[in-house]
Amino acid sequence: MSTNESLNESLNAADPIFARRGEGTVSSRTSIDEESMLPATAYQIVHDETMLDGNARLNLATFVGTWMDEHAIKLYNDAFQKNMIDKDEYPQTAAIEQTCWKMLGDLWHAPDISKTIGCSTIGSSEACMLGGLALKRRWQEARRKDGKSTDHPNLVMSSAVQVCWEKFCNYWDIEPRLVPIPEEHKTLDGHDLDKYVDENTIGVVSIRGVTYPGMYEPVQQVAEALDRIQEKTGLDIAIHVDGASGAMVAPFLQPELAWDFRVDRVHSISTSGHKYGLVYPGLGWVVWRDKEYLPESLIFYVSYLGGDMPTFALNFSRPGAQVLLQYYLFLRLGRKGYFEVQKASQDVALFLSKGISELGPFELWNDGSDIPVFAWRIKEGYTDKWTLYNLQDRLRTRGWLVPAYPLPDDLSNVTVQRIVVRNGLSMDLAALLLNDIKTQTQYLDGLEGAVPQEAPQSAFHH
Repeated sequence: MSTNESLNESLNAADPIFARRGEGTVSSRTSIDEESMLPATAYQIVHDETMLDGNARLNLATFVGTWMDEHAIKLYNDAFQKNMIDKDEYPQTAAIEQTCWKMLGDLWHAPDISKTIGCSTIGSSEACMLGGLALKRRWQEARRKDGKSTDHPNLVMSSAVQVCWEKFCNYWDIEPRLVPIPEEHKTLDGHDLDKYVDENTIGVVSIRGVTYPGMYEPVQQVAEALDRIQEKTGLDIAIHVDGASGAMVAPFLQPELAWDFRVDRVHSISTSGHKYGLVYPGLGWVVWRDKEYLPESLIFYVSYLGGDMPTFALNFSRPGAQVLLQYYLFLRLGRKGYFEVQKASQDVALFLSKGISELGPFELWNDGSDIPVFAWRIKEGYTDKWTLYNLQDRLRTRGWLVPAYPLPDDLSNVTVQRIVVRNGLSMDLAALLLNDIKTQTQYLDGLEGAVPQEAPQSAFHH
């Protein structure tokens, strides 16, 4: 290093950081500056700006994991540069990906692991779309074989599906047939299914943990309804289970429930590794019970350890580190550990739902006994001074993000508030939250007049 370079470095190091260019001036928000700045200054700017974000641990709107242990963080730092798509350069990461989806296939009771096939994805939305594409292509190939038209495919699902399914239908020219969810049928339970399926139906989606309130849709009941339809019409319609949240909860907390590959009509299951799989974002998984349900025409093959590995994805380059984190958790926790983590979250959810139901103004929509998620509404006639949107805003002043939002079609006049309990929300924090809900409710009840109501502003975007 030259004398001048050494002198300049010493001078820069001595500069008060908040007086340096960048911190002491306002940078352009629309173009890249001509000059460079010290890495410490650039770091400080980004660090300071993101202080305006909410505290991720207090975000009870998201299903996405916000905590991992120090060993997982170290592993992530060791592997964040790995590209999952580059199976030739990172063959062991590719092998671990295969190990993970086989473990999931076993967890979900695949009849023969040697005949299953699966893959990792960026998140459960991509996993859903891959499951949907397989349904569509399989339907198309069967129709062409019989000399029938492949125009106007449709997909049947509840009106409470996550928006990724609406995107799927839009992007791949499929008619979405949304079964309304009235109060007497809070989930898609097979009611009136015969009014929605026909020869152009590529499949039915059943949700293992509906995003709005967290309830399970009864896959077995949906399958039985489809059995009755087949007896009458001959239509053999498959089920894709959207297990974004519940497919990593039900095997541990409700192992007796038949919703997975124990139900013959279930051809594929998707889940989110970065939700109750407990990994940082973004990671999803999709597994087919048998290779025959993933049409060969959708699969590409890449060189891998001297042979070919099948690949099926919408994304190309994407992180490999999250796959390694999932494998770490499978090793670290095992089935016993996953049970303990999910049970702890469910205990917190039940504690909170019971406490909220006892406050007076509220009635539960569900209590969190499926996945650790529950929702509530204000009792009819309780007050005309405030709404759940006002409670949402009051809780935000304490740092809590607890969203209020309307339910889907046929129940859009009902506003609920929802809590997602994830690993990291301790019972101690939950007690503080419950006290804050009580305090803010008392504050709103004590107002002399009604809170001015603007257009509802939900922090929740389904």
